[in-house]
Amino acid sequence: MAFIGPDVTLDEPAYIHDTAQLYGKISIARHASVWINVVARAEHKEIIIGPYTNIQDFVMLHVGEQTPTIIGSHCSITHHCTIHGCTIGDNCLIGINSTIMDACVIGNNCIIAGHTFLKEGTVIPDNSIVMGTPGKVIRTQNNFVRNRLNAYMYYRNGLAYANGEYREWARAEFPAEVMAEIARLNAQLAGEE
Repeated sequence: MAFIGPDVTLDEPAYIHDTAQLYGKISIARHASVWINVVARAEHKEIIIGPYTNIQDFVMLHVGEQTPTIIGSHCSITHHCTIHGCTIGDNCLIGINSTIMDACVIGNNCIIAGHTFLKEGTVIPDNSIVMGTPGKVIRTQNNFVRNRLNAYMYYRNGLAYANGEYREWARAEFPAEVMAEIARLNAQLAGEE
C-alpha cells in the first residue's frame, strides 16, 4: 500500500500508485498522477505538484536546504528523475534520468533532455530545450503543445489505472482522441499568441 503521510494534501488527483511513498508537507493538485515507486520527502520546506502533472516511475522528489520543490501544471517528470529543491514552470517535460538541483528555476514550456544535469542555481528561460552535463540551452522553441499533450496522455492513463484498466493507449478510439486534443491545444496556443 502507498504511504501517504498526515501532512500530505490531495486535491482529487487522477491517480496515486500503491507503491508511492509521500512524506512531509506535500500538495498534489487536481488531476495530477503519481506513479510506481515514486518517493517524495519534505522534512522542511514543501513539495507542490501542480494540476495535470505526472510524476512517473522511480522519480525522487526532495526539498533543498533552503528551497522548496515546486512543479507547475501540465508537467511530465519522467522515469528515474531526481528533482531536488527547485522550481519547474508550467508545461515542462523533464527527460528520463535527469537531475535538477537546488535553487534551479526552469521556465514555462521547456524540455530538459534525458540524462541532463542542472547544477545548483541554474536558470532556464521559457521555451528552452536543454541538454548536457551540466545542462545548457541548445535551442529555443515553444513546447506548449508537445508537453501539454504528454501531460494529457498521462492524465488519461492515470484515470484508466485508477479503474484497473492498463491499456488506455491501445484503445481503438484513442488515436482520434489524441488528434482532437492536439487540435484543441493548437487552437489554444494560437489564441494566446
